Amino acid sequence: MATRPSPPSPTRSDSTGGTHPKGYFSVPFERFVRDELSEYASGFTLLDTMETYFDSRLDLLQRNFVKQSDRIKMKADQALQDLLKRDIIKQVKSPSGEVIADNLEREMQRFKLKVSQRMTKLTASWQSAKTVRTREKVTFFVGVMSLLFTALMFGNYPKYIHITYTVAALTLLPIRAYYYKKRAWHYFLFDLCYYCNILNIVYLWLMPDSPAMFLACYCLSHGSLASAVITWRNSLVFHDWDKVTSLFIHVYPPLTFTVIGHYYPGAEKRFPALTELPHMQPFRALLLSSIIYLIWQLLYWKFVLINRRKKIESGQRTTSFSFLLNDKRGVIGRALATVPPQFRELAFMTGQFAYAVITELPAVFLLYDSPAWSGAFLLFIFAVSVWNGGGFYIEVFGRKFEKELEALRKELAEATSRSGRSSPTFGPQSDDDLSTIAASPALSSKNLSPSISNIDLPMETISNQAAAETDDTRKDR
Repeated sequence: MATRPSPPSPTRSDSTGGTHPKGYFSVPFERFVRDELSEYASGFTLLDTMETYFDSRLDLLQRNFVKQSDRIKMKADQALQDLLKRDIIKQVKSPSGEVIADNLEREMQRFKLKVSQRMTKLTASWQSAKTVRTREKVTFFVGVMSLLFTALMFGNYPKYIHITYTVAALTLLPIRAYYYKKRAWHYFLFDLCYYCNILNIVYLWLMPDSPAMFLACYCLSHGSLASAVITWRNSLVFHDWDKVTSLFIHVYPPLTFTVIGHYYPGAEKRFPALTELPHMQPFRALLLSSIIYLIWQLLYWKFVLINRRKKIESGQRTTSFSFLLNDKRGVIGRALATVPPQFRELAFMTGQFAYAVITELPAVFLLYDSPAWSGAFLLFIFAVSVWNGGGFYIEVFGRKFEKELEALRKELAEATSRSGRSSPTFGPQSDDDLSTIAASPALSSKNLSPSISNIDLPMETISNQAAAETDDTRKDR
């Protein structure tokens, strides 16, 4: 940790009291002379690491200590409440002379039940949060290591990028399907991005010699899939498995086909279709990709928007169309809201087709023949996802922390208020046990249940008798 350099002095004293000229140290090193030994120590990274390690451990020990102290306080409060209850049962009687122990016992049982339910709920919440934190740590680790692994593969072994893409897709897509099916979101799996990823795997391993298939996969990967990072606000959030999967679906296909087109050594041997495509033919590429796109659009319209219309309209299932239609804050949702209901599906599908064609234009006219522009394009898409991820961590986590802090503040205020109302606060001690009981606010009728509050407790009688006896004593004196 460097400190602000002090102004250079004309001379410097040594240990013998003599002086040296300003050039005793050379000028570049003169600025970094420190006077305190602690400033040398603060520059070691090891000390920072040890401080970070022990700070976390001390914080954990402090939390455990606070937890144990809270348990002791709860036991002490419970013992005090039991003592007061027994004292009250002995002293407090109704005008008819019957002890109201049954009512007090029911009230205490009701209170214990509420406390038990609250503790059970908090324990379940804590265990759930602990499980979620563990899962998020694992996801964060896997996400960061996957990014590092991809960068190393791209730099050293680019011919294995398509293998990495295939293994990751065959792992993440089934998990996504299971996760979405469990939450009734599986109609999203019919969207174009999953269709394109399946086509990419089919080309890589079943049809590597098909120029038409390569053009369609290349254009769709660099068009609709890559631009979805911007339109759907994909975020690089390492601890969120769902967001990591979404980013993979939209970023890895253009990366894979950029590597095949520009960085794969001897790509024509592994992918014979490239021998027939030394340069991109724009009209042919747009036509083939449009045909592949329209096939998906017709299948989506028939099997989702027609065959499953009732489930979608009833709200049992959600699709990208219904999601965007109900998103009144988005541009697409506001635009669809202005279209008559009977034409909204047609308008949506037409807009999707136009969007697909427009986003393919850079790939057709610029990216296929230029490794530099292809690299810049990938960097831009990835930078958008990083920016979105930063916004998620700063804004979403900040708002979440603010809400949790406010809830904690309210909970502490309520706990303080309850403890102020229910904790026994004794007045000046005397030999009269009744004065101690009467001084406890726990006997106030407002804290008792309706069944108890309706009974005339002799608090005022006890207080009046005690006051009268005090006045008589004073008169006698």
